[in-house]
Amino acid sequence: MGSWTRRLGYGSGTVVVLVAAFAGFVYASSASKASRTYDIATTEVPVSLDSATIARGKHLTFAIAMCVECHSEDLGGRTMLDDPLLGVVIAANITTGQGGVLAAYGDAELARVIRHGVKRDGRSVIIMPSEDYQFMSDADVGAIISYLRSQPAVDRTPGTTVLRPIGRALVATNQLPLYAAEKVDHTRRPPATIDPDTSVAYGEYVANAGGCTGCHGPGLSGGPIPGMPPDAPPAANLTPSGIGRYSDVELETILRTGIRPDGSTVRPDMPWRYTAMMTPVEMAATLRYLRTVPAKAFGGR
Repeated sequence: MGSWTRRLGYGSGTVVVLVAAFAGFVYASSASKASRTYDIATTEVPVSLDSATIARGKHLTFAIAMCVECHSEDLGGRTMLDDPLLGVVIAANITTGQGGVLAAYGDAELARVIRHGVKRDGRSVIIMPSEDYQFMSDADVGAIISYLRSQPAVDRTPGTTVLRPIGRALVATNQLPLYAAEKVDHTRRPPATIDPDTSVAYGEYVANAGGCTGCHGPGLSGGPIPGMPPDAPPAANLTPSGIGRYSDVELETILRTGIRPDGSTVRPDMPWRYTAMMTPVEMAATLRYLRTVPAKAFGGR
């Protein structure tokens, strides 16, 4: 009996050491990711307060970049997640109001946040889909900034993002891709401008900048979305293997109403309320592009 007691004691001691070691790794790794800095030069983009530029910026902010999905339609920010184990995730107030960050940033610095996910202090922003926005032209990024500059100040302090134990563990083990700057090709040089038309090339631009690849994968074949809970519905296959059974009219209806031809609804986090705002040119180009991508089996992303 005594030997088994000693063995249990040694075993429990080993477990404690292992747990402590893992906890130390989790804290150190997650803290390292949060504090990592990126030396990314700023790039000037054309910012103007003329009505056409602001209108273009508003359209991009809602229908394509969908900034309002996270930051709220008044741009004043909100709490996106508050979980006792994962943590608190905050979308910033991006107005000039009290609690807002807009006034502290120059135009080129804002462009760097949008396309590179890098803040003024060189650290990465949280969750921001800069891996999608890195494809946006200088003119379109400038239009978004122009729209943000034109909007009323909102006095709101959404709070601070805080990682709790499970959140830290998921970040440390690369199961939660939280830091935007880690996912961006910082050597990419986007075009100065791009003309909207119904071409495949423009459709690819809209699909990339609009985040289709962010959820449905680089190959658009869908599957589990990185960072989502294990029981979350997978993203659909947008290649011809997945959408071939739909006509363009039916696909447009899905993107504008969230309803499939059989009357079922798409997953609740599919942003059809914003894709519904796409122009006819953007819609036609996007559908034409999706018809041309290589067909893939579902789930390969």
